Amino acid sequence: MNDILTTLDRLRRPPLLIRAARIGVSDYHRGPHLRRHLGFGALPRSGAALVRLVEIEAELERDRKQRAAGYSAARHVDVLIAMMGEARLMRATRLASVV
Repeated sequence: MNDILTTLDRLRRPPLLIRAARIGVSDYHRGPHLRRHLGFGALPRSGAALVRLVEIEAELERDRKQRAAGYSAARHVDVLIAMMGEARLMRATRLASVV
């Protein structure tokens, strides 16, 4: 799972999107956020959720760059919030298991 965290660390997006997501991550609630993006059912572990969120975000980034009619900046920020929230949970879990 370190690979997915490395991928996130290398992600480059417009500063306004990142700034909005950083503000929103303080209100991140795993259940509602993940269900909104991944669908209903059992929630996957943070690593699996993060992989799927990265895929969704890549599609949104492609739509943004292509100026697609269906692109939603609000949805893009919401997915980035979920990505940041899951990354925090993964890092916290990894730290807790080391200690």
